[in-house]
Amino acid sequence: MPSLTAPAAAGLEIATLRRAFLDGSLSATALLDRVLEQAGRWDDPALWITRCDENGLRARAQALDAAATRDRGLIERLPLFGIPFAVKDNIDIAGMPTTAACPAFAYTPAHSAVVVERLVAAGAVLIGKTNLDQFATGLVGTRSPYGAPRNPYDARYIPGGSSSGSAVAVAAGVVSFALGTDTAGSGRVPAAFNNLVGLKPSRGLISTRGIVPACRSLDCASIFALTAADAAAVLGVAAGADPADPLSRAPPIGMGPIGMGKRSATGFSFGIPGSGDLEFFGDNEAEALFAAAIERLERAGGEAVEIRFAPFREAGKLLYDGPWVAERLHATEQLLDKDPEALLSVTRAIIERGRSYSALDAFRAHYELAALRAAADRELARVECLALPTTGTIYEIAAVVAEPVRLNSNLGLYTNFANLLDLAVVAIPAGFRSNGLPFGISLVASAFSEHSLLGLAARLGA
Repeated sequence: MPSLTAPAAAGLEIATLRRAFLDGSLSATALLDRVLEQAGRWDDPALWITRCDENGLRARAQALDAAATRDRGLIERLPLFGIPFAVKDNIDIAGMPTTAACPAFAYTPAHSAVVVERLVAAGAVLIGKTNLDQFATGLVGTRSPYGAPRNPYDARYIPGGSSSGSAVAVAAGVVSFALGTDTAGSGRVPAAFNNLVGLKPSRGLISTRGIVPACRSLDCASIFALTAADAAAVLGVAAGADPADPLSRAPPIGMGPIGMGKRSATGFSFGIPGSGDLEFFGDNEAEALFAAAIERLERAGGEAVEIRFAPFREAGKLLYDGPWVAERLHATEQLLDKDPEALLSVTRAIIERGRSYSALDAFRAHYELAALRAAADRELARVECLALPTTGTIYEIAAVVAEPVRLNSNLGLYTNFANLLDLAVVAIPAGFRSNGLPFGISLVASAFSEHSLLGLAARLGA
């Protein structure tokens, strides 16, 4: 696989920084100076919604350095010592507004989200809160009153959403990793468009307490990173059961450690859709790059097995053409009733559709999903993972503005089903088009297979 580190992000890999911290050639304060300098150079007013106060950041970095001076073992014990990160602005940070990209919705929480508390306790340094598609409803990255974050590879193209700002912050070299959320592909599509690793973990593996819900029963906190090893390092800190989160869950006994896993010395099988099930929406270069990615998997010891993609595709359709749209009302219903104009028109139209579904519709859809899950499980049982395009194509911002719903829907073909079917996914870079835009593939497997997927991603060079 090609190198995935964008030029601006070179040297911000967690493993690289940790080596420098441990050998004394880098301090948290010096790294913060570099990060703030790059943040200033990256002239994009749509990237951040709220930046952390620089004086507070310097105090945080200086405190870490002072503690490490007193106790040289501290850096070893804190796996994210001094590592800069960002969070999507539907994730709570104590004392900072949470907007979900809707100013009328904004509130200031007293406590940070559980996942953020864990990262900070491990030594990570929060730089700020990033832009997103409003209420995490969209895969394009343009549905925000704060503007569209700039795609680092070509500003004419969408950055992907809904976790647009989080992905761009990593690709632009401002932070080493970032948190997003993922309900329909929001932690994978921006990864593909920004040449990053995007980890969508199993539902409940990372607590979503302190995160504004999109579809609460399906939502996952996601991780954008420069390498699979970095994603594993963050997951190792972020994952864990949360007794106060009723949707939190721990991996079953025997599933193995969360993280990189062991590299298999033997081959593996991976499922791919038949040619009739693949859709690239006229993007011939994406089609060729996917074929090349399959060849790379085979050279790495994999055997391609054609699977039936139909149950995955049909399950994905339920997300927006079924009663799960009604679940999106959970966080927004009061605001919609009080001030519907506070939402962008495209966001409002999608969420308002949720009012048309009945309880009977919900039960029928659950029965249909159960049948599709059984069919999908039969396909997954034949292979160790699926290899899919993360998206079939990418669009210019102007095209999305002209056709916001249809093009957004196209981007979800290979992502919408994952949370409905309770799957784990790692999105990884897989080459570049002739115009310099990145392409990505996704490795998909059953819930709690993160360690295996990240191990395979690393084996492929991600």
